[in-house]
Amino acid sequence: MRDRPYFLWDVDVTDAEFRARLRHPDPSIRAQWQGRLLREARFDEVWAYVTLDEVLANWELIRRHLGRERRFWDWLLEGWRRDGLLPAA
Repeated sequence: MRDRPYFLWDVDVTDAEFRARLRHPDPSIRAQWQGRLLREARFDEVWAYVTLDEVLANWELIRRHLGRERRFWDWLLEGWRRDGLLPAA
């Protein structure tokens, strides 16, 4: 599949389908796909698909889908909070 994002190597989903799933009305389903994005894509590519506000709004549901990347994302968001770039949780 040529239109599949490289980091979705194990599922047959086009870029457009993936973007739609990232905005699914069910927060649990949306979090699963957002988590896959944060877990598999390069950090700088994440922001082409989601906004920081979207990640923060669904953060507690997203965290369970991050696997080994959870520590990185926790560290990053906590650091941004500590530096005053994000409001305290």
